[in-house]
Amino acid sequence: MIDPRTLREDPEAVRASQRARGEDEGVVDKLLDLDTRRRSAIATADKLRAEQKSVSKQVPKASAEEKPALLARAKDLSAQVKAAEVEQNEASEEFDKLFRVLPNLVHPDAPVGGEDDFAVLKTVGEVPSFDFTPRDHLDLMEGLGALDMERGAKVSGSRFYFLSGVGAQLQLALLNMAVARATANGFTPMITPSLVRPEIMAGTGFLGAHSSEVYRLRDDDLYLVGTSEVPLAGFHSDEILDLAAGPRRYAGWSSCYRREAGSYGKDTRGIIRVHQFDKVEMFVFAKPEDAETEHERLLGWEEEMLAAIEVPYRVIDTATGDLGTSAYRKYDCEAWVPTQETYRELTSTSNCTTFQARRLSVRYRDDNGKPQTAATLNGTLATTRWIVAIVENHQQPDGSVRVPAALRPFLGGLEVLEPVKR
Repeated sequence: MIDPRTLREDPEAVRASQRARGEDEGVVDKLLDLDTRRRSAIATADKLRAEQKSVSKQVPKASAEEKPALLARAKDLSAQVKAAEVEQNEASEEFDKLFRVLPNLVHPDAPVGGEDDFAVLKTVGEVPSFDFTPRDHLDLMEGLGALDMERGAKVSGSRFYFLSGVGAQLQLALLNMAVARATANGFTPMITPSLVRPEIMAGTGFLGAHSSEVYRLRDDDLYLVGTSEVPLAGFHSDEILDLAAGPRRYAGWSSCYRREAGSYGKDTRGIIRVHQFDKVEMFVFAKPEDAETEHERLLGWEEEMLAAIEVPYRVIDTATGDLGTSAYRKYDCEAWVPTQETYRELTSTSNCTTFQARRLSVRYRDDNGKPQTAATLNGTLATTRWIVAIVENHQQPDGSVRVPAALRPFLGGLEVLEPVKR
């Protein structure tokens, strides 16, 4: 959640952020009214308790004539205190419930608008030109014996698949390369739980506007994660971190599960949009003043990975209306997909400021030893979807695929993926 002081001291900034996101700005006035009601009830209860305490002290010293009136007054004050506490609790509950729905503020430089209003920050690499008709990733991978969508659907339903042979090897190679690079850059590698408690899922902001995308195991009251960002954010919940030496950086390897609600009919061919995939995700706890610099670092590490797989890509600054609940600012890297003749998202990196850490009570000590709320950031380092860009951009006329040089050591030195003989 945002800092309540921002709501009280600069409500117009919160209204402006809501407008930029395309969200209801009227929620700000509702929250301010509830906050006033809550604070007034607290003050009233405190005043009544003080008076009640004073009257109670007078009772033992009172004369027989004075005592009945004092006891009656104490009883009346007790009832008034209880009523004020009920009002305080009701206002607090209403405030907290509505406040948790409020998304993070947006960066003042983020482009305003919806999904198509992003700003292109840079374009890197030349779009490949083929002297043959390129095949899409599904045709290529089926030819390589690397992917089986039909049996995936038979076993689990639509948008599921089997990676086999070099397909499985390619994914493992890609994710291992991501972990190796993350480790070299100071990240601690983590293999994270796939199931989390509701408070952890809610703490990261995924049970608000995005709750329809999350799988829930109702009998166990647990959620399947759509990214290791969720368990990593909860890793230090209710803790005070030592950030004196710099940010805490983790690289989480996990299977990810998404319902893809609302995507009916979109990207049904191949593995661009699926219900389960693997990912290596960078996650950082930092001091708030270091967050923007760290955000640029995460983007830089993502670009290094994209350069390593030798695909053309562009970097976009995501528009305010397309930001997740927790994101203050988000950069996406989109790789060129030749058969679609467009760029498709491979990575995203978000600066979530103190929004998630405040919900999860992740703090650090400032220079004066006082606990302060930390900032959190996340960024993709590799996913199953990257295979689409790799095979399509590096395909050859006979259906074989050239392996990018940086990936070869993780594939046993293999330079070319050859079609299998049927």
